[in-house]
Formats: sequence, structure tokens, C-alpha cells
Amino acid sequence: MKGLSVLLSTFLLGAVSMFAAEQTWTGKISDSMCGASHASMEHGGKKVSDRECTQACIKNGSKYVFVQGGKVYEIANQDFSGLADHAGHTVKLTGDMSSDGKSVTVSKIEMPAGGHKGKKKES
Repeated sequence: MKGLSVLLSTFLLGAVSMFAAEQTWTGKISDSMCGASHASMEHGGKKVSDRECTQACIKNGSKYVFVQGGKVYEIANQDFSGLADHAGHTVKLTGDMSSDGKSVTVSKIEMPAGGHKGKKKES
């Protein structure tokens, strides 16, 4: 009986880790106020880039989100170090999707091949 319990526990842990496996998506780092589109946003009376808009909205209390295929996902770990660096950028994001499919826990963010090479980081 003890052997069966160990086998069942091992199987269940394996099944859970199968669903929690990291995935990689390409999409955009945005903010919870604008979501998928910054098209109509102005800050200080002037039209701004997606990056400037995301930075301004975050400064004003919005949260970072990840937009992929028109769908907006909350980012569970708002303190992840690469979020500020990539605000408004299209990125390759690696992480775990929540079981309800509404949020992502980020483990890695990088620029996709051909994106913003040689561009200086903004402070």
C-alpha cells in the first residue's frame, strides 16, 4: 500500500509540473490602463510613443501587463527587473501561465531577433 501511495504522489507531482512548465511568447509589455492599444493616449497634451505612454501610466499607478495576440495578461510579479527596461517594447517573454489563464509569472524577458539592437537603454 505504501508503494502505491508513493507512486500516486509521484504521478500527481509530475502531472502538476507538466501544466506549470515555462512557456515563451512574443508580445508587448504594456500597462493595465491602456492594455492592447496606446493609440488614443496623450500625456501632457502631446502624442507619445507606446514606451512613453506605458512609463507614464506605470508612474501614475497602473500595473505592467503582457499583450499577446490581442489578449491582455496580468503580470503576477510586478517587481521583475526587466519590466521597466522593456516597457512599451515587443519582447520574447518566458514564464508560467496561471491555471486560470489570466496572468503570467515572468522568469525572463528579452528582445526578439532583430528588435531594437544597438538602442541605448533609457534610464
